[in-house]
Amino acid sequence: MTTQPLTGVTVLDFTQVFMGPSCTQLLGDYGAEVIKVERPRVGDLSRSSITDPAGLDNPIFLSINRNKRSLSIDTRAEEGKEVIRRLVGEADVVVSNFRAGVMERLGFGYEALREINPRIIWASGTGFGSKGPYSHKGGQDVIAQAYSGTMWRRESDDIPLSVYPTTLCDYTTGMHLMQGILLALLARDRTGEGQRVEVTMYDSMLHMQMQEAAMQLNRGFEINWAAMPLSGVFPTTDGAVCMVGAFKENPLRDISVALELDEDLSQRPEFATPERQKEHRHELRQIFLARFAGNPTEHWVKRLESVDILCAPVRTLAEALEDEQTLVNRMIVEFEHPTAGRVRTLDAPIRLSETPAAIRLAPPRLGEHNADVLHDHGFTDAETTALAISGVLS
Repeated sequence: MTTQPLTGVTVLDFTQVFMGPSCTQLLGDYGAEVIKVERPRVGDLSRSSITDPAGLDNPIFLSINRNKRSLSIDTRAEEGKEVIRRLVGEADVVVSNFRAGVMERLGFGYEALREINPRIIWASGTGFGSKGPYSHKGGQDVIAQAYSGTMWRRESDDIPLSVYPTTLCDYTTGMHLMQGILLALLARDRTGEGQRVEVTMYDSMLHMQMQEAAMQLNRGFEINWAAMPLSGVFPTTDGAVCMVGAFKENPLRDISVALELDEDLSQRPEFATPERQKEHRHELRQIFLARFAGNPTEHWVKRLESVDILCAPVRTLAEALEDEQTLVNRMIVEFEHPTAGRVRTLDAPIRLSETPAAIRLAPPRLGEHNADVLHDHGFTDAETTALAISGVLS
């Protein structure tokens, strides 16, 4: 295979759960050597986040830890700390997503590691950052939704507040963490110096709302895209349709045609302008609900698409994974795992024509690569054996 973009880059990966591992898996997918530093006997918390027949090698862990080698080491022991310091001397990147201050308490803060290796890129993803009133709090997806204002916004005030059911904050922050690492690697090519990279779940969720925030900061009110009067989710006889009535001169006129109404609703005075449509959104929604309820999803998708109104059937994840578009885009990949057998999971979503992502290594068993990692980075067999006997490696 052609050399990948990150071939030759060594990453010491202290991350766990989802935010950090989603970042380091992508680094590995594009060629980086990722050494996953795990606690003896326990490992990454995602190894035990669900009850599964595969135990520590369950599908949750496998989904975000391919292309990594596991080093199971007691970093509380001085011998374990010394192993990490020696690895830092050859590494390019150190990544963590502990609470602020944890890496420093372990002795692996930026200033300490920079003394060992001035070229090191020290990347940290936390909940709120290292300073401020919330810096002591742990970072967690749902908590970030609540603090950032994201959870408050919904289609209408009469809908109960709820948790967004996909780990939106974790994934977004993980991608920002990866971007920061790549930017620091580019900068190091010019300066020869490493640097600190910090991202927070709080900042990532605020940044995701840049349009809404600009309206709030400059006009004193908040845009709510879910409350657009000509958009929404509408049950049908066999499912639901998502409709977005926008980006056209008079979308309500075309919606009226698609829904086979007896009149052009845009001609009614109460619906004649976007402002009036917003004021009378509830009435419009009742009309739409009644019409959509009378036919199957496919019928309405065809009708709406015939007049160029954006729409989609509301799918389950199982349906989306079986969709032809998913297959055409090659989003599902397979690999063999030594204990879990054949595993199906999602591919990297970034397509590079000449240096694509590749699965080089199955997700590691806990401590699977202890000896290999240390051997590859200059430790003798005697040193590795002594560390294993002492229990620092396990």
